[in-house]
Amino acid sequence: MLPIDQVRGLVSAAPQPLPPMTGPRPARWLPHLLVVLSAGLLGLTGADQQATLLAGLHAVTLVVALRWPVAAWWLSTVILAAIPALHPPTPSNQSWAWVVHAGVLLLVALRNPPAVAAVAAVVSGLAAVGLKLAGSRIGSWEVVETALVMFALAAVVGGALRSRRRARERLAGQQELTARERSQRMLLEERARIARELHDVVAHHMSLVAIQADAAPHRVTSPPEELVAAFGSIRGSALEALTELRRVLGVLRDGGPAPDRPQPGLDQLDDVFTQVRAAGLDVTATVNGPRRRLSPSVELSAFRIVQEALSNALRHAPGSRVAVEIVYSAAALRIRVVNGPSPHPVRHTDGAGHGVLGMRERAAMLGGELSAGPTQAGGYEVAALLPDQEDPK
Repeated sequence: MLPIDQVRGLVSAAPQPLPPMTGPRPARWLPHLLVVLSAGLLGLTGADQQATLLAGLHAVTLVVALRWPVAAWWLSTVILAAIPALHPPTPSNQSWAWVVHAGVLLLVALRNPPAVAAVAAVVSGLAAVGLKLAGSRIGSWEVVETALVMFALAAVVGGALRSRRRARERLAGQQELTARERSQRMLLEERARIARELHDVVAHHMSLVAIQADAAPHRVTSPPEELVAAFGSIRGSALEALTELRRVLGVLRDGGPAPDRPQPGLDQLDDVFTQVRAAGLDVTATVNGPRRRLSPSVELSAFRIVQEALSNALRHAPGSRVAVEIVYSAAALRIRVVNGPSPHPVRHTDGAGHGVLGMRERAAMLGGELSAGPTQAGGYEVAALLPDQEDPK
């Protein structure tokens, strides 16, 4: 049974332009030139002036079929039925009409599924046989039989060429996909290599920082408690950073699954506040709205944004006062981190400048927004809005 949806293509007026060939540029439009040339030659096959006019009119359908093959096929069928009434066939001109119609049918088969081409060929054959049985002067039965063979060959050859072209297109698409996957795999491998090197270098230096911070108080006789506490804070921060680094990059180094450890959330911000206070920041935190458990992605992004904003304040405004405000609403979480100017001279440090960019990317990933910039008082402000439509379980 023929697919109904495909057969409906015979009543469609949508354009189906014949695409250029693949390969060298001069040969891409060769099929189009051959069709136009064939149409011109077939239009000159009439035995007299009237027959030449009819042949030229019928041959135009070949050119039309380059863009509208189905419409050209219907037009060719109508002209084919009208030619015997307009001009009786003669031995010298009774074949051009069938050749033109077979050419149009070939172009239909090139641009449509096999079911459409088969129906068009059957309808064309029935029209030829019907005209002959009705007494129309379309030539002998040998001419009709030859026309039926041309229609069948046109449908088969057109369908085969179409299938071959689609197979080449699928192969080209698969090759492109394979090349893209290979490029992506190479990129991931390069990232993994860089991550492994980063893990080795940073882990080595962070370990040295932790060891030296642990040993430093013992090098001084009766060190002040503030000094011991400061070095203890340095050691704790270094060890925590080292643990976080190994957790994030360890999977790339070992090639195994990620460690089964929960991601940090807002309930762990108190530890961050304690660390930055020990480093010299005067941090005050306020929470407004009914506190609730958010989705894991929002919890992690909020934690990282506050952590990065405090790190920037510690780096660019050491000893400043920092206000952290977290507001829970029905469908979003608002974060605002504002630091004042540093009471001490700040030495300019050349950084990569990716902190604010990373915070913006985290907010954008959740469909939120983030703004960051200097304040009129000489400090800096980071404000984020993170939507939370998920109902965490």
